[in-house]
Amino acid sequence: MSDQVTQQDVNSTAWAACDTFRGVVDPAQYKDYILVMLFLKYISDLWQDHYDAYRQQYGDDDERIRRKLDRERFTLPFVELKEEAEIKGKKVVTVIDRFAASFSSLYERRNAANIGELINIVLDGIEDANKAKLDRVFRNIDFNSEANIGKTKDRNRRLKNLLEDFAKLDLRPSRVSEDLIGNAYIYLIERFASDAGKKAGEFYTPKQVSRLLARLAKPKPGDRICDPACGSAGLLIEAATLIEEAGSHDYALFGQESNNSTWALARMNMFLHGKDSARIEDGDTLNSPALVEADRLMRFDVVVANPPFSLDKWGSEHAEADRFNRFWRGVPPKSKGDYAFISHMVETALPQAGRVAVVVPHGVLFRGGAEGRIRQKLIEDNLLDAVIGLPANLFPTTSIPVAVLVFDRAREKGGEREACRDVLFIDASRDFQAAKTQNALFDSHLDKIVATFDARQNVDKYAYVATLAEIVENDFNLNIPRYVDTFEDEEEIDVAAVEKEIERLEGELAEVRAKMKSYLKELGV
Repeated sequence: MSDQVTQQDVNSTAWAACDTFRGVVDPAQYKDYILVMLFLKYISDLWQDHYDAYRQQYGDDDERIRRKLDRERFTLPFVELKEEAEIKGKKVVTVIDRFAASFSSLYERRNAANIGELINIVLDGIEDANKAKLDRVFRNIDFNSEANIGKTKDRNRRLKNLLEDFAKLDLRPSRVSEDLIGNAYIYLIERFASDAGKKAGEFYTPKQVSRLLARLAKPKPGDRICDPACGSAGLLIEAATLIEEAGSHDYALFGQESNNSTWALARMNMFLHGKDSARIEDGDTLNSPALVEADRLMRFDVVVANPPFSLDKWGSEHAEADRFNRFWRGVPPKSKGDYAFISHMVETALPQAGRVAVVVPHGVLFRGGAEGRIRQKLIEDNLLDAVIGLPANLFPTTSIPVAVLVFDRAREKGGEREACRDVLFIDASRDFQAAKTQNALFDSHLDKIVATFDARQNVDKYAYVATLAEIVENDFNLNIPRYVDTFEDEEEIDVAAVEKEIERLEGELAEVRAKMKSYLKELGV
């Protein structure tokens, strides 16, 4: 029997560990504890695997082993538990415990009365020793919080159970692949999204939707790829995976996320997928864009995002004075930030080359006012390439149908596709796998959408290539039914035949009633 750890082993053990917090902590919150502990267990086992290999190679030469370990992707330092006391008016600090910042050290101390404090010390030590890759990643999670995970006795019991659950997994590279760990992380994020409901929107985009956006944006080797509302970075990972599937690892990933807890998930997710060099910034993209070079917005080959729908109070009051002039086509209404994200994404795409794919609510396609004027300007600038309608109930956050807008700056003057002046409309809203809680897209659904997108031809009741003149005639309204006729012809009804059938049935009914009356009379009823 093989001793290799399977995907199911990791997934089921990690999910079972959630029982520690169910009913005590909100799913949107306890995901942080579970995912951080999985991360800690993995990097601890990875470190131990490397240490054992060097120990076997270099014996007791600890200095040489340490130098070798320092060249690894990260380091696990020693940390100290200190006690402060005042003696004769002077503060005296005493080290009462010194141990490696690893999962195994915490597991050995799982019965300690201050286990929550010890976990925090380990995480702080790992951050400090790996600032380039993990700085501030754990700063927003407190394993010693009474408010979040209970009073001391209950908290200690829960944390002990958590450590014992994860101790069952051996995640050394000799037994488990990096892909498997990354997949487990995504699996947990998906499960937490299902449990968290509407709160999941800030950290999760369904995998197949992410895959679709990546395929529509068509990242290629050498590209710089950005998600300005990256959540837990699933979209960036899908885009990178497409390039890797083509046999290349030549790409650069960038993202920004406003929720600090979700930003930390993104950083860990990147690390677990071997994408340590990804630059993921925290902060509000619309009001404080952090992906800047020489005081200018960075430009990207591919920009993809599933930004929050119709964000209220997004910062419209500061938009006209935006130092990057992102909103020169118009300032979106203060209660709906959809076109604020679209404007930012288009402006950060490389001129005459950059590609943009963004998920939007359907209101973006037809609402008037400031949004209508921005939409018209984007179309007149020949940037809009495709409008794709997706099914309802794909997201844990909303049951409404959504659309994907694809922009291509290669259609600008001087770009390779300057001559293309039409817009492709696809109605894929009826192609999905129905489910009780959340509908799903299969690979076959994605293949159909992408094949239609690439072919750019009319498909009866599914796709239509609209000319600019047709869009102008519709007053720049992009509502998909205006272009894709999905009306099903009703079968012609032979009224005379129906009347004849009704007469026959009425005759049979009269006979049945007569027989029933006769039977009741015989029974004396």
